[in-house]
Amino acid sequence: MVKEFISQLSPDKLTPFEGHPYQVREDAAMDELVESIRVHGILSPLLARPKGDGCELVSGHRRRLAAQKLGLPTVPVLVQEMTDDEAVILMVDSNLQRENLLPSERAFAYKMKLEAMKHQGKTTSVQSLHEVKNR
Repeated sequence: MVKEFISQLSPDKLTPFEGHPYQVREDAAMDELVESIRVHGILSPLLARPKGDGCELVSGHRRRLAAQKLGLPTVPVLVQEMTDDEAVILMVDSNLQRENLLPSERAFAYKMKLEAMKHQGKTTSVQSLHEVKNR
């Protein structure tokens, strides 16, 4: 049984995922995200896992920065216990649909996912990664 809960946490209390392969760019897309959150709020909770006395952000680094720019005191966060390998797989899968990924970011993310899947004993062929991505 996965232990999880939703909480309102300060964006400043969420530490970035160690080895996060994606750049959080301050560009026009970030400006659009900030405006969307200003108008509509955060529609999808960030994903984090307990780590030490706080939480490590697995998915939602861009939403976290947008919330910080807006000075939001808290953001909705789904806090879920997960292993390092599970966190890597979720982090990669939650970001691969982004349009503006650099090829180097995508390649490094796939490499991270492949290594995590090897640790879990799952199929690790490139074809299998493609099949997982397109589910």
